[in-house]
Amino acid sequence: MIDTTVTGGADSPTAVYVSRSAGDTVLLYFAILLVILALAVFMARRRGMHRFYAVLGAAWVVIIDQYVKRLVVASLTLGDSSELLPGLFRLTHVHNYGAAWSSFSGARWLLVGFTAAAMSMLIFLVTRIVTHPLGVWSLWLVVGGGVGNLIDRVMNGYVVDMIATEFIDFPVFNVADIFVTCGTAAAAVYYFKFYEKCDAKNWEKKKADGTDPADNRNGQK
Repeated sequence: MIDTTVTGGADSPTAVYVSRSAGDTVLLYFAILLVILALAVFMARRRGMHRFYAVLGAAWVVIIDQYVKRLVVASLTLGDSSELLPGLFRLTHVHNYGAAWSSFSGARWLLVGFTAAAMSMLIFLVTRIVTHPLGVWSLWLVVGGGVGNLIDRVMNGYVVDMIATEFIDFPVFNVADIFVTCGTAAAAVYYFKFYEKCDAKNWEKKKADGTDPADNRNGQK
């Protein structure tokens, strides 16, 4: 929905101001993010630089996620809603003090520590073990989404969610959640179809080199 405001009169200049609704702006920036990611994948395939472009893609996930959250906070008071995709999704401003389905609600620093540890492990895997393009992209997108929500938890103590489903009873989620979910699904496909053929040898090599934490602990005893 686009709001149009006309000011002025017969004896003064007439100005027309066109402003987009919060829902339209969210859709616009989400579309921009998808285009950026598509271009990044194209450039990565063309130049053979999947890790570099996947990191850039993850950074854009964080940027767009944070922008959308700030837009929602500025446009809607807590609990308010507006149109997004009628019949499918609404834009609803809520705060989530827990994890998925509000689990561990109120355990702010536990969730911060767990998320930071999980992101660190994924970064280790994607920089040292995973080489297949699907694995690289899926893990970096999970990292991008995880970092987007981690910023919220550290800065505010809660995560700003805004996308509510109208066709099914489902928890309100945000842009970061979309990429964590999609990245996790893609990572599962990578693991079951490509890990053994492409990257299992890298893990075995790290273990043989003493990189594996368990091996290091055993060596210290």
